[in-house]
Amino acid sequence: MSMRIRAKEQNGLVTVQSLIRHPMETGLRKDKDGNTIPEHWIQEVVVESAGKQVFAAALNTSVSKDPFLSFAFAGKKGDTLKMSWKDSAGETDSTEVTVS
Repeated sequence: MSMRIRAKEQNGLVTVQSLIRHPMETGLRKDKDGNTIPEHWIQEVVVESAGKQVFAAALNTSVSKDPFLSFAFAGKKGDTLKMSWKDSAGETDSTEVTVS
């Protein structure tokens, strides 16, 4: 799994913290042999809860390896939260958690 997510509700506000494991390569670094490491970075992150989009982000090469995202939205305990990402290599991943 490439994502760890924690979603907690307090007084009608759900706070989400997530860590996405990803190399986030800019295409500017070189490996030990001097070859350019190809760019490979997350382009977009989308989060849905109760069938509605509650968060979206367009990332770029300025974001570091293994990005940490934190945000809040109006919600309640027991709701399902789905986080998805897509990267520059066409790879995708998604995961779901229940708001506690």
